[in-house]
Amino acid sequence: MDIKTTKLKLLKTILENENSEFIQKVADFVQNENPDFWNELSETEREEIKQGIEELNQGKRVSYKSFLKKIS
Repeated sequence: MDIKTTKLKLLKTILENENSEFIQKVADFVQNENPDFWNELSETEREEIKQGIEELNQGKRVSYKSFLKKIS
């Protein structure tokens, strides 16, 4: 069976099912399979991103060329 057929059968099963526990289990499974990357970051990484956004909002920017020179 190809992936398209499997997906259609799965979708049909979900749509036809009225069991709220089953639907919740499927929803939980899908959510756990696609975790929010933010939650996967360390606190330090999150803080660095927040700081970078804050600096951008304050107009503090570096050109791409300047950045490349800095890391080379």
